[in-house]
Amino acid sequence: MRIVILGAPGAGKGTQCKRVVAEYGLAHLSSGDILRRERSEGTELGKEAQSYMDSGALVPDEIIVKMMASAISESVESGFVLDGFPRTVNQAQELDNSLQSSGQKIDAIINLNVDDELVSQRMTGRRSCPECGAVYHIENLKPKVEGKCDNDDADLVQRADDALDVVANRLKTYHEQTKPVVGYYKSNGTVIEIDANKDADEVTGFVLDKLEELASALK
Repeated sequence: MRIVILGAPGAGKGTQCKRVVAEYGLAHLSSGDILRRERSEGTELGKEAQSYMDSGALVPDEIIVKMMASAISESVESGFVLDGFPRTVNQAQELDNSLQSSGQKIDAIINLNVDDELVSQRMTGRRSCPECGAVYHIENLKPKVEGKCDNDDADLVQRADDALDVVANRLKTYHEQTKPVVGYYKSNGTVIEIDANKDADEVTGFVLDKLEELASALK
């Protein structure tokens, strides 16, 4: 299966990606992870991307699409789940063109729908351990000792991109740039709408039920 998981920041894309990958043995292709890998390995694409990032500019769609297309080409046998990509309609169109050239297509778009207010609560309430990277929440996933990591007793911090004003800006960007991607994919009937306001385990149940139907149809 070739799957894209879309949704607002804080909708639970990362969690659901990992669970789908574990269930079906698919490759988890995160645009952020791939960008960091290309940069650390000093590839030509990585160097191009770094030049834009160093100047504070957005990495152009063309470079991101090339990176993702390369990663996808290495995952033809297993199938894949795309996480954090495509973020714009142009990226989606370029992805489709790239897949078509190799006789592939996206089988399903899992769209995680969540209310903006809940997104804000989820993200602004997150606290992270700067030492081990463990993530907690002030209401839903409290550490054993308030403000301290369970693993190493380090002081928990709020990431800069989880601050209220940043979250509001990320949501604005999502509605302007990424939400239209769902509309683009709806034109070919591949979008599966999921209510992601629920508990993560309940959302996983919805997602896996839909993917079982898809897997049966693809056999």
